[in-house]
Formats: sequence, C-alpha cells, structure tokens
Amino acid sequence: MAKKRISKTISDINRRIKAGKAVVVTADEMTHIVKENGSKKAAQEVDVVTTGTFAPMCSSGAFINFGHTKPTTKAAHVWLNGVPAYAGLAAVDVYIGATEPVEDDPLNRVHPGQFKYGGGHVIRDLVAGEKVTLKADAYGTDCYPNREFKKKVTLDDLPYAMLLNPRNAYQNYNCAINLSKKTIYTYMGVIKPNLGNANYSTSGQLSPLFNDPYYLTIGLGTRIFLGGAMGYVIGPGTQHNPNVKRRKNGTPLGPAGTLMVMGELKKMAPKWVAGASILGYGCSLAVGVGVPIPILNEEMASFTGISDEEIHTQVVDYGNDYPRGEAVKLGQVSYAELKSGTIRFDGQDVPAVPLSSHVRALEIARILKDWIEKGGFLLSEPQELLPTSPSRQKS
Repeated sequence: MAKKRISKTISDINRRIKAGKAVVVTADEMTHIVKENGSKKAAQEVDVVTTGTFAPMCSSGAFINFGHTKPTTKAAHVWLNGVPAYAGLAAVDVYIGATEPVEDDPLNRVHPGQFKYGGGHVIRDLVAGEKVTLKADAYGTDCYPNREFKKKVTLDDLPYAMLLNPRNAYQNYNCAINLSKKTIYTYMGVIKPNLGNANYSTSGQLSPLFNDPYYLTIGLGTRIFLGGAMGYVIGPGTQHNPNVKRRKNGTPLGPAGTLMVMGELKKMAPKWVAGASILGYGCSLAVGVGVPIPILNEEMASFTGISDEEIHTQVVDYGNDYPRGEAVKLGQVSYAELKSGTIRFDGQDVPAVPLSSHVRALEIARILKDWIEKGGFLLSEPQELLPTSPSRQKS
C-alpha cells in the first residue's frame, strides 16, 4: 500500500490561521521537533515555521516624497541632516541610501574613520520620530521656479516614505579571517592580524533562506516581518546567486540567495532599523527581517529542521585574498562552531565574533509567531518564486 503524501496549500494554512488552529513554531523549535519526531510527523503537525535575522545590511535605503513646496521646486540636490540623497527621480522624490555618509565626514582621511552619521542613521532618526533637516537646491524651471528649500521635517510630515532594500537577508556569508600582519577594517568588522579573530554575519538555523534553501515558497509578494512591521519580498536581491555549491541538505556553502524587500517606514520601529557605524569602513543600517515558511509537505519540514551543526560556510582571508578579488576558500566551518565562540583553524583556536544578533533574530521569529497565532498575519501566495538553481528548476 502506497504511503500517503503530506500536502498542504497556503490557502489551507491561512484557513487554520483564521480559525486560530494553526501550529506555528520558530526555526529553533522546529529543529528540535524534526530531530525528535522526524520530518514526516513534523509536517503533519506544524503549519508555519518563523525565522529571523538582524544584522547590518548595506544594500538598504528609503524612497521618500517630501511634498510640493510653495513656490514649487524641482529638486536637483537634496540633503537630509547633511546626508546627500539621490534626487534624479522627479521633482520631490528622493532615495537615501544607508551607506551614504554625511557630506562633511572626514571618511578615512583620519584612519580608521568613525563614520558617525550617514543614511542609515537618517532612516533610524525618521522612524524614531525625530526632526530631520531637509535641504534642497534646484536650477529652476517655468513650472518649478523655486531654487532653494530648507525645512525641518518628521516622518509624519512626509507624504510617502518606503523602506526599499535592494539586497537583504543573505543566504549564508563568508567567515572572515585575517592572515596578514596588520589589523584590517572591513564591512565584516575589525579583523585582527595573524588569525586574531574570525567574524561571521548570519543567524544560522534561524536565518530565513537557510529554512527554504531552494526558495520553494518565497518570491514576489511574500509577506514578511521587516523593520518591526509587515513588509514584502519584491524579488531577488541584487547579488542573488542560487548556483552555489551546496550540501546534501540544500544549504549553500557560501554567499547565495538574497531578497529585495520593501515596507512602509511609518509603521516601523527604530529597534529594527538601526543606523550603524562600521569603524574604518563606513555607514550602514542594521535591519530586522523575518520570513514565515509554510510547511506544505515533508520536504519543507526537513528543510526547516536543519540545525547549526548541519550548516557550513567558507573561511576567507580578508587580509590578502579578498581585497585582490580572489576570495579563495580556505576551509569550512559550521555555525555550531561559530556560535560556540571559538573555531579551530590551521591548528589553532580562533575567537569567533558575530556581526548578526542571535538574540534579536530569535526575538523576530517569536514576534512573527505571535502575529500569526493571533490571526493578524496571513501568509501570501508568491506571484513568482525567486530564481533557483538549474538542478531544482521544474522541467
């Protein structure tokens, strides 16, 4: 007698959510459930697995419309608290990038630069309800004659403010070490010479794309936690690369999938969109992202049951190889090892330092779980899935 296959739809799960009957667990909890009961029983019992990650995500920013002025202005250059925003869109539309430094920042002229304020900090200040100085200049036209505008604004004053991040929630990333003889300052943080530390930036088994390694449920329109509010996946991120070598469990061994995401800035919280200053490197924005994974079948249960011991990343030398554009893979290390605080590399113990916050990632997964259990957050059917590796594409 053939075994009955477990098969659910997102509509099935949404009906259970509306009825208050959905079984929702965090990715940490699912790891234990699958280990103890197996993926088949887990698929029968669990409807949704919630994930989370919180870390600096440089490819982030916000589209802002600051409203028409009297007399009208066609902005050519715009600054928010002295941070340049891109104005080449329309009369009063701008995009402020998270990594743009304040205009008079000394940068790395005094090395290592502190990068105390930039686009990510502006976004955080707006979300926190603080006043921000908006300045614009213009060349003047018949329909937009004003040549200069300056005003203090809050987020509530802006007709439109949308966080739109071109590349977030990296599916795995390098473990960065430094084999050179000098301290280096990178987007992976400060890395000490002669294997002084190993830095990483992924929440492991909690991370969204580790729980759906082939992007079978995530795509255009997927509803997510973003910055403390509801947001959406609007496509693959700008460096989405599904064709990375993978383990048998589907998890990639290096940087792979990414998400392009958006959400209303006015509904977010500063705890989850925090300006970041990375010593010697630049400004950024720490973003909280959580994706609900529907357990449609036994395969999805198996994917969401992966543990830190089963997820590995590549070790790369940022002191020599990476800046030359040659990210040579020097070895592999599991997230269980990284999270233990020490990894073994080249015969010595190396302190492991996270740039991502496990505590915040777990909090995001729990918040998202609570939203779903209370019926205030339904899953959405993606209109188009993220591009996947050729081996997983349907013929």
